[in-house]
Amino acid sequence: MTTNKSPSRRILLCDDELHILRAAEFKFKRAGYDVVCANDGQEGWERIEERRPDIVVTDCQMPRLSGLGLAERIRQTPATADLPVIMLSAKGFELSPEELRERYGIRGLMPKPFSPRELFARVEAVLAGQDNSTTPLAPTLN
Repeated sequence: MTTNKSPSRRILLCDDELHILRAAEFKFKRAGYDVVCANDGQEGWERIEERRPDIVVTDCQMPRLSGLGLAERIRQTPATADLPVIMLSAKGFELSPEELRERYGIRGLMPKPFSPRELFARVEAVLAGQDNSTTPLAPTLN
């Protein structure tokens, strides 16, 4: 099968809420992404060890290993330290966006509930290097 498309991007989606995983998975697969899903941070880390994705989208609060724990592990591992992470959260953070970026390498923060279209736009911007990293709470309007 010959295609004119560039190789698909690999995205890891981590969330313990199945309906959120499925909605995001559907959006990214339709756009040609290679999508890997995990139900918690520990499973997400195992998927990263199997094959590094181009980007990780993770919920903050999950069993076994939280999204912040996953982001910290990614950041502290030399082979994945530069892997972009977008955090999903239904709660506010005690840390500022700058602290989230510096301490955990979080490239964006999306509040729940979110639109799969907005998440897709944010992921595309991060992968294109056009994310506005200093204000990750700002909505993506592209």
